[in-house]
Amino acid sequence: MRFADIHGLHDTKKNLLAAVQRQQVAHAQLFSGVEGSALLPMALAYATYLNCENPGPEDACGSCAACSKSLKYIHPDVHFVFPVTGVGEIKNKDAVSKLYLKQWRTFLTTHPYGTISEWIDILGSENKQLNISREESRQIISALTLKTFEGRYKIMLIWLPEYLHPTAANALLKILEEPRPNTVFLLVSAEPEKLLNTILSRTQHIRIPPFSVEELRHILTEQHGIEADKAARLAHLADGSLQAALVRQADSEVDLHELFANWMRACFKPAFDQIARLAEDFAGLPKVAQRNLLLYGMGIMREALVAPLQQDSLLRVTGDEAAFVEKFSRVLDANQIAVMNEELNKAHYYLERNANPRTVFMNLSIITAQTFKRVTT
Repeated sequence: MRFADIHGLHDTKKNLLAAVQRQQVAHAQLFSGVEGSALLPMALAYATYLNCENPGPEDACGSCAACSKSLKYIHPDVHFVFPVTGVGEIKNKDAVSKLYLKQWRTFLTTHPYGTISEWIDILGSENKQLNISREESRQIISALTLKTFEGRYKIMLIWLPEYLHPTAANALLKILEEPRPNTVFLLVSAEPEKLLNTILSRTQHIRIPPFSVEELRHILTEQHGIEADKAARLAHLADGSLQAALVRQADSEVDLHELFANWMRACFKPAFDQIARLAEDFAGLPKVAQRNLLLYGMGIMREALVAPLQQDSLLRVTGDEAAFVEKFSRVLDANQIAVMNEELNKAHYYLERNANPRTVFMNLSIITAQTFKRVTT
């Protein structure tokens, strides 16, 4: 990955390049941002630039031996750590990143803006919980005791360090305190608030901004061939996340609006027989569709929150969705919306960690019905 492969975000690229050119490369850097945005691609492009043999003022050359290896994710001085679990004959206690590098390279090649959901699909660990284990911390220490093979820097890129086992997190902390010369840690996190404060305090925090609506629209039309009007609508709803826009596009066969609207109507009544049937139906959806339904719901909560302001420029929905949001906002106050949004977010978290979907949706439905203040006691 090179900076040229990432559309827009010029100020972020400029700041990263300037630090290298001034020889002010921090030994531990935390890249944080919106899940599915340019978070991981920016870290990969930065790693490529750090070891480029002929770096230019705006990007890595892309043609030297170091770049050729970096672009294939096989540079011997760039190490990757990411959440894993036991798959096939590999037991959970033995699962470490180096055993899944083939799948990881497939992920980086096919889903460079991907999230943990896409990684789970490629890894084939749908019903297992991922983490970065204690054994992984030993692998990190072992890799960093060696000198660089051919690059200027030895780079340890840790994707989603929020999945670190507590023991692994403490081991990482020790390494961050006493790094070897020319070692650079790149922590890539969508939820930095879950990291130890002691880790946060030892890293240089680099916030990767989400894509603008116009940047997303351009990427969707020019790179993914999506029709202009549809691309504009997807970009408006995606909250700066390219992966979110692509998922909504790929999942178009599932009418998320109809599913969510029917669900909320059942909770509002409340009609528990219908709620139970819907929970069963949702449990039968593909994992990606289940998670997308919850993400869609969180998007609707955002729209319901701004709808009473009567500022059309703030709304990102039209047609039937806009009509539903307008009615929805009339029966909920800001506190209720906040509660429901938090519960949707929790449910999404539980699904990512392979909780029983039937239980998750049924529990969420009951809480939603209670939040509507329609449950009789």
